[in-house]
Amino acid sequence: MSRLVRPALRRALALSCATPGLLCAPALAQQVAAPFADAPPARDGTIALSEITVSATGVPTPIATTGSSVTVLTSDVLQAQQVRTAPDALRQVPGLNVVQTGGAGGQTSVFIRGTNSNHVKVLIDGIDVNDPSTPNRSSDFSQLQTEDLSRLEVLRGPQSGLYGADAIGGVISFVTRRGEGPPKVTAFAEGGSYGTFNQGGRLSGASGIFDYSFSVQHLRQAALPVTPFDLLPPGVPLRIAFTDIKTVSTKLGAQLTDTFRLNYVLRFSDSAYLDQADGGFPYRPTPYRNLNDQQQLLMRGEAEWTPLPGFHNVFGANYAKFDRLFAGPLDPLAPPTPSTYLGERTRFDYRGDIQLAPGHLLLFGAQREDERFQATGIDKSNGNTGGFAELQSAITDRAFLVANIRHDANDQFGGATTFRIAPSTILPYTETRLKGSVGTGFKPPTLSQLYQDYPAFRSFGNPNLRPEESFGFDGGFEQPLGDRVLVGATYFETDFRNLIQTAFFPTFSASVNVGRAVAYGAESFVSVKLTDTLSGRVDYTNTVTKDEIAHQELLRRPRHKVSATAIWDPMPQLTLTGTLVAIGSFVDGNRDFSVPRLKNPGFTLVNLSANYAYSDNLTLFARIDNLFDQRYQNPTGFLGAGLAVYGGVRVTSF
Repeated sequence: MSRLVRPALRRALALSCATPGLLCAPALAQQVAAPFADAPPARDGTIALSEITVSATGVPTPIATTGSSVTVLTSDVLQAQQVRTAPDALRQVPGLNVVQTGGAGGQTSVFIRGTNSNHVKVLIDGIDVNDPSTPNRSSDFSQLQTEDLSRLEVLRGPQSGLYGADAIGGVISFVTRRGEGPPKVTAFAEGGSYGTFNQGGRLSGASGIFDYSFSVQHLRQAALPVTPFDLLPPGVPLRIAFTDIKTVSTKLGAQLTDTFRLNYVLRFSDSAYLDQADGGFPYRPTPYRNLNDQQQLLMRGEAEWTPLPGFHNVFGANYAKFDRLFAGPLDPLAPPTPSTYLGERTRFDYRGDIQLAPGHLLLFGAQREDERFQATGIDKSNGNTGGFAELQSAITDRAFLVANIRHDANDQFGGATTFRIAPSTILPYTETRLKGSVGTGFKPPTLSQLYQDYPAFRSFGNPNLRPEESFGFDGGFEQPLGDRVLVGATYFETDFRNLIQTAFFPTFSASVNVGRAVAYGAESFVSVKLTDTLSGRVDYTNTVTKDEIAHQELLRRPRHKVSATAIWDPMPQLTLTGTLVAIGSFVDGNRDFSVPRLKNPGFTLVNLSANYAYSDNLTLFARIDNLFDQRYQNPTGFLGAGLAVYGGVRVTSF
């Protein structure tokens, strides 16, 4: 095995111990490495398998041996860029459009390759965080901070063959850090524009059979203008947005024997967001503010058992609770009655993986999941039982295949079978990597769509809804040009059927399965390592979407997106980064959708950061966001932050 594969697999093994449900026992290192022991060398005699993905297959796998389109952002990159929230991290990922109603704390949705924002499966340490209390079971990314993240992965394309419901457009997986080494305390404080003051701290380490990580994070932004001035009615003052997000997380592990390990994850976040309230008909900004308060509790416990070499088992249990409160307008003369929403999900799961032969790994598992939605006038539950199998094969030393199939039986609507096949091969002499995938996805109706009624508006749930479905494929290549340049491109296409939309009848409205749509396009990139200390990458995504019933372009799907990143280490103690994100024009509705289709002109953002390691224990940092003070709205009717300057200090004790 070449000299780059071994460090990559060691990192993969460390990652597996940091990720619930993945290979962990040290004795399994050989099993992880076996499928790739004979992978082909690059032109310089090393091998380009140093980047590892977990989400694409369920186990640590070199990206070069998968056919899936996946982007990995590590904690080192996020810390160098000084990215504080998940939305800011995801903006640079190709194929994604991040829509946020204002700054940090504003409701945040993500569109992958033209799919709907609720077609994304979101996981934190293996826990499903798609919120059953929302009308479309989407995940709001606004609460998620990055300080305790080890990595995040974005897997694009239909993924229900492995992940089940909601993975029509793809999967976004966040993994938090695991404790290792001697006890260490890290703390940071940061301040800057818009009344921003952020702090965080982490205690981590390992002793004997135990490892631990405890983290606290606090993000506060007190003075961000979100409402455009031209929307303010005469005499109505601007009310700035206020954000306060607190997060506490814990990750514990105990390697009781060489073959048995226990893992536990706990995460709690509390987010309060105040923004300018709309009122009247049609809606217009009022002199008052709304309160959006969210609490999220996530827990997972699991046991890992390896009774025989090459045979690994994980038994796990999840609990997720989503507690939301909305109150507004906060008029002191007519205080509102708060609306509360509660979503809960429990899951019990088993997963096993066994090495059938060198280079061939079989994964299989089963899950039972129950979710509940409670709000005024409704308290409903639903459940799902699923099972899956996946084969990971190194067919030759240059040809690889991942194939999976899954069946889900939903208590409400019955069964659904999905699959995914992702081959990859590396051509001799040119070292061209060809990759592709084909798969299906499904999304069951939400509890709100099935059962929630709004009698005052003559709108009713529909218990006869069927799942939304998708069929997608992609294919592309990656080509090294010498030792320092890599180029690539991927074409993708996804067709959607039975999309759930609101239908209006003479005396009422309800959700029905009438929608059909298609999204297709291409992602291309150039990655360059100019010197040993300077590297960069440019991505371009072209996305075309079409509602095949209305024959219109889908909302909030920009056709063009360019993202560029660069990292430069001009001296050992100093790291500089630059990020550019350019979004082309797109179709959107206005703030209250009284104008359902208008053109948003798009925007370009440039961010810069600097990190200076004054000593092993002290780092000074500063950054500039939106360098050219671009005034933009995404979505339309909500201002993004203008030019902002931040600075702070990070202290580490060994």
